[in-house]
Amino acid sequence: MCPVIPSHLLGALSALALLAPATAHAAPVPLAPPAPGRPADFFTDLPKGGDLHNHLSGAVSTEFLIELATDDGLCITTDTTTAVAPPCGPGTRPAGDAVTDAAFRQQVIRAWSMQDFPADGNGHDHFFATFGKFGEVTWRHPGRMLAEVANTAARQNQFYLETMISPASGQARDLADKVGYDADLDRMHDKLLAQGALDAVVRQARADADTTDTEFRTAAHCGTPRPDAACFLPYRWISQVARLGTPERVFTQMALGMRLAERDPRFVAVNLVQPEDGEVALRDYRLHMRMLNYLKTQYPKAHITLHAGELVPGLVKPEDLTFHIREAVQTGRAERIGHGVSVLHEDRWPSLMRDMAGRRVAVEVPFHSNEQILRVSGAAHPFATYRRHGVPVVLATDDPGVSRIEITDEYRRAADMYGLRYPELRDLARASLEHSFLPGRGLWNDDIRTGYRPVGPCADERQGSGRPADRCAGFLKRNLKAQVQWRQEAAFRRFEATHARTTRPGGNR
Repeated sequence: MCPVIPSHLLGALSALALLAPATAHAAPVPLAPPAPGRPADFFTDLPKGGDLHNHLSGAVSTEFLIELATDDGLCITTDTTTAVAPPCGPGTRPAGDAVTDAAFRQQVIRAWSMQDFPADGNGHDHFFATFGKFGEVTWRHPGRMLAEVANTAARQNQFYLETMISPASGQARDLADKVGYDADLDRMHDKLLAQGALDAVVRQARADADTTDTEFRTAAHCGTPRPDAACFLPYRWISQVARLGTPERVFTQMALGMRLAERDPRFVAVNLVQPEDGEVALRDYRLHMRMLNYLKTQYPKAHITLHAGELVPGLVKPEDLTFHIREAVQTGRAERIGHGVSVLHEDRWPSLMRDMAGRRVAVEVPFHSNEQILRVSGAAHPFATYRRHGVPVVLATDDPGVSRIEITDEYRRAADMYGLRYPELRDLARASLEHSFLPGRGLWNDDIRTGYRPVGPCADERQGSGRPADRCAGFLKRNLKAQVQWRQEAAFRRFEATHARTTRPGGNR
C-alpha cells in the first residue's frame, strides 16, 4: 500500500496526470519551445531525473538568501560578512544594503558562495565556511527556500527532489545532552525512548514539517489558478546528522531521522553531514558506522545514504583514505554513497566496487563541488571507473547555491569531460529516479551490462505513453516511483522529437 502523500503533491502524483490527458493543474511542466531563430538548448531541455544529493540551505541561490535576510531585517557584519540578528549595531550593516549597494552586494555574494573564488585558493575551507556566514538566514523560512529550490529543479526539467535538513535540531540536542552517552547502543536507545522523550522530538519535527508545507504552498502559489511548477514536483526530506557533534548528539540525530522515516512519509533517510576530514569525524568514523548498523536493526524501513570518500591525499592521513567508503557500505549499510571521490585509495578497491555493483549501491556525483572543495575533476575523478565496474552513478548538485551552478551544468560536464552521448545521459537521468527513495517498485531492470530494460506489468508498454493498458495503469497507480519514472519517459519522448538530430544513433550528442 502506498503511504499517504502530502496534499501539495497530489496534483503531481495523481494517476490522471500520468495516465490520461492532463488537466490544467496536473500537467507535467512542459519543455520550453525553441527560441525563434536559434535551436533549443540540448542540455537545458534534457529531462534530468531527480536530485538525490541536495542540501536545502546550500541549494538556495545567494541572491534569494539576500532577499530573505532583507525581508527579516537581518544585519551583516562588516568584518566577516556574517548574517546576524537585528538590531544592526556598530560593525554591521542592514542586509538590505546588499540590495541597494552594488559593491556590498558583490562582497556578500562572494562570501556566501564560490563566486569568483580563485582556482588556487583554499576552496575546501571557503566552501564549508559559507554555511556559518548565512546560517542565520536559512533556519527562518524553509518553506520559501524549498519553493525556490523546487522551482529551479522543475525549470531544469527534473521530476523529483530529495533535500537535506536538520529536523528539530535544537530539541534533539537538548535530549542528547540530557540523556548523555552510553557505549551500549541498545541501552542508549532505550534511554532516548524512555517516557516518550524521542517521540516528543519526532512530533516536533513533524509539526515543523507541517509549517514548512504551509509556507511552501503559499510561496509557490499552490492551489491558486496560477501555481508554480514547484507545486507539481514531488519531494522528500533526508534528515541530516552533524558528524562533528558529541557521540550522544550524533546517535540521537540518527535515531530521530530513522524514526521519522518510519513514521512520516515525507522523511525517507538519514545522512551524515559536515566535513568528513574534521577531527571528530575522523576519530569517530567507525563508531558512527556501528551506530547506523545498530539503528538499522531497530528501523529496518528507514533508508541510509552517506557522505563517504569526500577526501583526497593531503587532506587527511593516508590511512584515513583506505576504509571510509567500505565502512559506509558494509557496516553503515549505506544504500547510496555521496561523493566517493577517494575510492581508488581504498584497500582492495576493485573488490569494493564489485560489492557496490552487486548490492546496487549508487554513487551521487556532484562534479562542481568535487572540483571546488577537493580540486578533483576530469580523468582524476573516479566517475568513469565506477561506471566501468558496474556501480550505479547518479548526478547531483550538492549545494548548487554555494557552487553557483544548476543540475544542467552537471549533465553538460558529464558529456564534455567523458564524451557521453545522449543514451548514456538518459541512463544517468533514469538512474537518479531508480535509486531514489520514492516508495514502490520502478519500471526498470538497471543492469549496467544491458542498460535499462522495462520489467513488470509495464514491460510490454511504450514507456511514457498516454494510455497504458489496464494492468500497467494499475501498477503505476500503486507505485509512486514508477509514476514519476513514467512521467520522465513521456518527457524523453517529447525531447527526442524536438532534438531528433542529436539523440539519434550517430548524432553529435
